[in-house]
Amino acid sequence: MEHQMRAEYGPEVNSRRVTSWHISTVGGVKAMCGRELRKDAETREPTRWSEQPDINCHTCGALFLREVPYLPSEHTYIEQPSVHPSEPMG
Repeated sequence: MEHQMRAEYGPEVNSRRVTSWHISTVGGVKAMCGRELRKDAETREPTRWSEQPDINCHTCGALFLREVPYLPSEHTYIEQPSVHPSEPMG
């Protein structure tokens, strides 16, 4: 299933001020959290989820992460130095 981000706008008539980003299926107007969104709302690729974290729907984000597999090839792995428990840190 393909997903997208879909904007939720302010309460003003014809508002284009994004108040929250949700996750929906591509072409769908119902967010994963259950909120109905405008059909003409801006959409984005879900890879942009981290761009404005303060206005992302927490519920949509959590449900999306449960549905989409974690693919290590999509993430940068940085080897951390190993520290023995008896060694002082820092």
